[in-house]
Amino acid sequence: MDINKEKFMQEAIRLSVENVRSNTGGPFGAVIVKDGEIIARGTNRVTTSNDPTAHAEVVAIREACKVLGTFQLDGCEVYTSCEPCPMCLGAIYWARPDKIYFANTKSDAAAINFDDQFIYEELARPIKERKLFTKQMLREDALVAFTEWSNNRNKLEY
Repeated sequence: MDINKEKFMQEAIRLSVENVRSNTGGPFGAVIVKDGEIIARGTNRVTTSNDPTAHAEVVAIREACKVLGTFQLDGCEVYTSCEPCPMCLGAIYWARPDKIYFANTKSDAAAINFDDQFIYEELARPIKERKLFTKQMLREDALVAFTEWSNNRNKLEY
């Protein structure tokens, strides 16, 4: 394996361990690399920020986008100490980096009670069968925004 890739993964792992030792969040760390340099770091901050979306990957993505001044991570690589959960994987896909590398697996995470399997299962169910009550409403009203977006010649697509 490429020595630099190992170095970047070691940094993501170091962040995860440091986060546990400092008691500032869960055992997760991530770094984002562009042109061979770390441009952003993130650790799990769910409990310290009272933000359920403050996973290491999301924190790192937000920081990298600030650094780059863009909403996409073209030319970037994500290194994360654990296989991303469904939310983080979705965020990574939306950010559009070139590559992602991970260390621990989702099974490793499940073994310490970070089990996201139920989310994967819920996504596969029809809406009416999901555990969280979900009901569609006011679709016609909401379609106005979609129609205007579709017709807007000045939009910045992503």
